[in-house]
Amino acid sequence: MTNKNDVRTAALGLTRRDGFKMIGGALAGITTSTLARPAFAQTRGPLRLDITRGNVDPLPIAVTDLFADTADGRTVGANITRVVAADLERSGLFRPLPAQSFLQRPEDMTLRPRFPDWRVINAQGLVTGRVALETDGRLRVEFRLWDVFAEQQMAGLAYTSAPDTWRRVAHLIADEIYERITGETGYFDTRVVYVSESGRAINRIKRLAIMDQDGDNHRFLTDGSYLVLTPRFSPTAQEITYLAYVNDRPRVYIYNIDTGQQEVLGDFPGMTYAPRFSPDGRRVVMSLAQGGNSDIYTMDLQTREVRRLTNSPSIDTSPSFSPDGTQVTFNSDRGGTQQLYVMRADGSDARRISFATNNARYGTPVWSPRGDLIAFTKIDQGVFYIGVMRPDGGGERLLTESFLVESPTWSPNGRVLMYYRQGRQNNDGTGGEAQLWSIDLTGHNERLVVTPALGSDPAWSPLLSP
Repeated sequence: MTNKNDVRTAALGLTRRDGFKMIGGALAGITTSTLARPAFAQTRGPLRLDITRGNVDPLPIAVTDLFADTADGRTVGANITRVVAADLERSGLFRPLPAQSFLQRPEDMTLRPRFPDWRVINAQGLVTGRVALETDGRLRVEFRLWDVFAEQQMAGLAYTSAPDTWRRVAHLIADEIYERITGETGYFDTRVVYVSESGRAINRIKRLAIMDQDGDNHRFLTDGSYLVLTPRFSPTAQEITYLAYVNDRPRVYIYNIDTGQQEVLGDFPGMTYAPRFSPDGRRVVMSLAQGGNSDIYTMDLQTREVRRLTNSPSIDTSPSFSPDGTQVTFNSDRGGTQQLYVMRADGSDARRISFATNNARYGTPVWSPRGDLIAFTKIDQGVFYIGVMRPDGGGERLLTESFLVESPTWSPNGRVLMYYRQGRQNNDGTGGEAQLWSIDLTGHNERLVVTPALGSDPAWSPLLSP
C-alpha cells in the first residue's frame, strides 16, 4: 500500500536526499511524490482499457487545464495539458474531449470533481491538477487521474522540477495515465534519433538528428559534412552508435548525446553495416564485408575485442539481439534469396524463420523489446511491407505497405513501430521524399511523424526513466 509520503523517481541515476530520490545526469532535477487518495465509495470495477483486441475504440477522457494562482502558472498548466492530451490522442487509444464541453472549471476541482458533470459529456477518465512556482524557483506540478463512473482516484502524483522541464513532466504524466488505464508501460517519455535528409536526391545531405517522440525538442547532432547512416540507441546509456562515411571511408562511431563527444569504435577493413547495441550495452553487433561477402561480428566496447559469429560465402547482415541477449536475428541470402534467420548469440544453431511464396525477400529484422515478435521489411513482387512474426517464424502479419517502407524500430513497450516511407522519384529527379511514420502493433493508427526536413532510419530510445 502506497501512502502520501512515498516518493517515486522519474529518471536515471538515483540518490536519496531529504526523503526524495533525486535524478542524476542530464535529466537531473525532477522529483516525484504520490498524492493521497481521497476516500470515495467505489460504484463499479476500476476503469481499464483492453488493448489486446485488433481495433480498440478510443477511450473518452477529459484532460483539464491545470489550476494555478498566477498567469504564468496558468500558461504552464495549459501547455502541460496540451502535451498530455496530444500524447494520449496520438496513441490511438484515447479520445481527449474538447474543452468547450467541460461543465467545471479547473478552480472548481481543487478538492474533488462533480462527477455527474463529467458523466453528462461521457467522459470515462478525467485528469485534473494544479501548478505552482515554489519559493526556491522550482515548478511543482500535481495531477490526479479519476475514474468518472466509479468516482474513484486511480493515480495522483506531484512532480517538482526546473520550470524549463515542464514538457518532460507532461510526458511523464501521460505515461502514468497510459499505464494505469491500459496496464502496459507508456512510451511518451522517450526520444527518437534519425537521419535528417535535405537537398536534391542526387546530392542529398544527411545529418543525425534527435527529437522527443512527439517531434518536439528537435536538434541536429552532426553538421552534414559527412554522410551518416543507421543510428541506434544504447539500451543502457544516452549514447548512440552509427555508421559514417568520413573522407569516403566507412567508420562506426559512438556518440554521447549528453556531452556531444564521439569516438571511433574501430577501423575495419572493407565495408561496415548496421551497428547495433547488445541489450546490456556492453557490445555492438554489426556486419563486416570482406572478400566480397559480409558476416556478423560483435565487438566488446571495453576491450575492443572483435568476435566473428557467422562464416559463410553468403551476405549476412542487419543483426539484432533478442532482449535477453541469448539470440541474434539477421538476414542472409545463404538459402538463395534474402531471408530472416535466428541463431544463438555465439553464432551457433542458425535457422531460417521466413518462408514465403513468389520468392519474397525479407530484411532489416529487429527484435521486439518484449521478446515476442520480430519486425521486418518484406519485398514481394515490387511492393514493400513492414510486418512482424514470432521468433519461430510463425504468425506473420503485414502492417503497412508502400512503394518503399523500411527500417522498423520499436517503442520501448513493444506496442508501436516507427519506420520511414519513401515515395517514387520523378523522371526529373524530384520527389522520392523520405518521411517518418508510426503504426500500432495491430496495424491500426498509422500516422506521419512530422520533422523539419525529410527523415529516414529512425531509432527509438528506451524510456528516459525507470
